[in-house]
Amino acid sequence: MPDTAAQQPVRLAHLDAHRYREWVARGGSTVIVPAGAFEQHGPHLPMGTDSLLSTTLAEAVAERAGAKVAEPLTYGFKSQQKSGGGDHLPGTISLDAAALIAQARCVLTGFLSQGVQNVVVLNGHFENYQFLFEAADLALGDLRAAGIGGEGGPAPSVLLLSYWDYVSEQTLAEVYPGGFPGWDIEHGGVLETSLMLHLRPELVDMERAVSHPPASLPRFDRLPVVAERTPETGCLSAPDGSDAQKGRLLFEQVTDDLATDLRRELGTA
Repeated sequence: MPDTAAQQPVRLAHLDAHRYREWVARGGSTVIVPAGAFEQHGPHLPMGTDSLLSTTLAEAVAERAGAKVAEPLTYGFKSQQKSGGGDHLPGTISLDAAALIAQARCVLTGFLSQGVQNVVVLNGHFENYQFLFEAADLALGDLRAAGIGGEGGPAPSVLLLSYWDYVSEQTLAEVYPGGFPGWDIEHGGVLETSLMLHLRPELVDMERAVSHPPASLPRFDRLPVVAERTPETGCLSAPDGSDAQKGRLLFEQVTDDLATDLRRELGTA
């Protein structure tokens, strides 16, 4: 019996090259590239949290949208004090802008030049976004310069998103019954902790979680950073009230809405 897309692995790393080639040749293929970081997330969450979350979300979306998932970009752009605690903290290993752009550009160009119709970059690290945008723009320029795509068929495309942009107002109200503190301090806090408790509870140690007030940071960036402005935990808000049920709500709502958007936008099966 011939293979069908439903019978094949979602992760491209688990698929052999010949089945991959056949899948791309069918047309309309979509590959999701998760993007994360190697970044401290306080004493209770693993340093790979951003990559773990973006990859797991990508797999669930791919199952619903008929896509495949590439291996994640596991190192991200420099952690910022006002969004990730800061690059000065042990446990955070970062790329500079040129390195992240170059890596992502090569990956995107590679898939699109092999005939993949659409690449979706699913970002899980706040600081990555604009550099992933630049990589996508440069990759599409590379294809145009090489005369690849667009003749006699739809031009290849790249979609870029951060998963938290899909968290609905209703979900926020349920996850944060006391009021949402804002995305700028949601690092190592309730959202990431709850998602990890739902998806990878064996990697979360809530006995080490620390309750403390949210970080109070100036509206400007200062270089070098004033280390004392980052809470000792490295988290910008406390994970108080985190639980797996909230994580399940976040996960299911985001993946359902994102998969619906991709099917509508890209016409995936």
